[in-house]
Amino acid sequence: MAKKVSAEVRAYIVCANACFDSPSTVAEAVKDEFGIEVARQYVESQDPTKRAGRDLAKTYKQLFEKTREEFLAKTNNIAISHKPVRLRALQRMAAKAEKQGNMVLAASLYEQAAKEMGEVFTNRQKHEVKESVSEELADLMRQISDGSTD
Repeated sequence: MAKKVSAEVRAYIVCANACFDSPSTVAEAVKDEFGIEVARQYVESQDPTKRAGRDLAKTYKQLFEKTREEFLAKTNNIAISHKPVRLRALQRMAAKAEKQGNMVLAASLYEQAAKEMGEVFTNRQKHEVKESVSEELADLMRQISDGSTD
């Protein structure tokens, strides 16, 4: 990467990293969104959870933390994150597989539904999020666009 990226692009990269996007996915998104190429290594250097990003400026670290916190809080808005939605989809797929005579697929879908009911795929961590996360995130974005970063 020969030239320095703008604060806007850097903030975009930090936010994408906070949402668990891979470095190659972020680099491609930056190319599509801003028309500039960034190396995957540069993208990784903007992630404070990675060794390459350990020296990230304080403002960007805060942006990362607030974005990640908000992202984790909003996963409840994604339909497939709810067990009943997944079970209904599995039921539809299993019925279709049986109707088509694909018993191997049907059996696999039934097994997956049973695992779902037994909460095999459940991560029992509880995340608490402050209500003012969005406001803090907006403040950090304003600081970055004003050019007041550490």
